[in-house]
Amino acid sequence: MNNSINLPNKNRKLFFLLVVLLMTSQCLLLPIKGFGQKMADSKLEKIPVSLERDYALSALPPHLRKGATVYLLDPTKGYYMNKKGTNGFICFISRMEWEWGEFRNDYTMPISFDPAGAKAIFPVYQDVAAMRASGKFTARQIKNIVIGRIRKGIYTAPSRPGISYMLEPVMRGYPGDPTNNKIMTMSMPHYMFYAPYMNNTDIGGDLDNGPFVSNPDNTVLGDKKGPYGYIIMPAGEVEAAKIVKDNSDLLKRLVAYKSYYKIKAMGM
Repeated sequence: MNNSINLPNKNRKLFFLLVVLLMTSQCLLLPIKGFGQKMADSKLEKIPVSLERDYALSALPPHLRKGATVYLLDPTKGYYMNKKGTNGFICFISRMEWEWGEFRNDYTMPISFDPAGAKAIFPVYQDVAAMRASGKFTARQIKNIVIGRIRKGIYTAPSRPGISYMLEPVMRGYPGDPTNNKIMTMSMPHYMFYAPYMNNTDIGGDLDNGPFVSNPDNTVLGDKKGPYGYIIMPAGEVEAAKIVKDNSDLLKRLVAYKSYYKIKAMGM
């Protein structure tokens, strides 16, 4: 049985012309649709300025807060300086970790860096935030761009040992490596010491009690190829409880803003 369609010569040209026009119109529509989806997915809600500033500063120990530089996020542009400091430390709230390759609106991790981290690591966060704000890139494209820049030596590891404080009373982020995109609210004040190109085996780390190495870059770049690893030391139980208690007002403000910040330790 012959399933082909036989068209008169004069209609055949018209048929193929219609097919070409249909295919062309579909090709033209696809990028427009895709662009709209990227814009919608990448858009972030602006955290109220006073709440964002206080939440970012909570990453630092109290004695460093007054002299620290504070960066806030403009969802349409990226990070901007809200307060210029004098001690070389910076703090901000991460709204995206490039290694996971996804956009989320509920990811918030207050982070601080000493001068070495501010110079070597913070620029990655700045560029990622700016690319997301532009609406011109998918999360996967941003991830690939960062990987390419690390491999080209545009982004490098800190030049010396140093520290990143994450002493905030609550954070909302990924508890594992980039193979796990589950997000959760956690209360885990901790200290992070720069450990480029290391894995947990290097220090015999204890994931339950610490210290341990966290290096998400190793998952996407290859074992011991990640420049932004950290030796993580959780705060002790007494210290962690005091941090939560001392930040009770901040915690209430965060819960009033978004209910997912609620933690059991608040007694609410």
